[in-house]
Amino acid sequence: MLIFTEGTILMHENGLGRSREERVRQVVEDDPSTHDFRSYVPIGRAAEKIGTWQNQGFEIQYLTSRTNPSEINDIKEVLKKNNFPEGALLFRGENEDYKDVVERNTPDILIEDDCESIEGAPEMTITHIRPEIRGKIKSITVEEFGGIDHLPDDVSRLRPTVESRVRRVS
Repeated sequence: MLIFTEGTILMHENGLGRSREERVRQVVEDDPSTHDFRSYVPIGRAAEKIGTWQNQGFEIQYLTSRTNPSEINDIKEVLKKNNFPEGALLFRGENEDYKDVVERNTPDILIEDDCESIEGAPEMTITHIRPEIRGKIKSITVEEFGGIDHLPDDVSRLRPTVESRVRRVS
């Protein structure tokens, strides 16, 4: 399972106590806190939800939008500080797009937000995945800054057929 970080399970600190729409507006208006990655916070109970999925045998991986090594480290520290389950933090290399990272890892499930603040569906990763690979991935889209709390705890409800392909963590 590959889960985007910023906008999907993490947000800027000034988004706390704000509506989802206000959070999107803060990004569009370039609120300074959107660039302070070290101070990012979980959206809702994302860490608990992901822990529930991991306890059902799913290998968790995260994907950050950050490419600068210090910013990648900031996101890694935020995940750790906020008790997100262990999992590799993936990022784009030089001259790579998100689709390249996803295609290389081909997760059973990809959870990403709808990219509302940056033009929507054309910016979503699943939109750019090659069809032969896209067919192997269950894509779950959540509203940007809306979190994942509403998704089912039972992984089989995310995709009933995925159980046969679960990557068990030893």
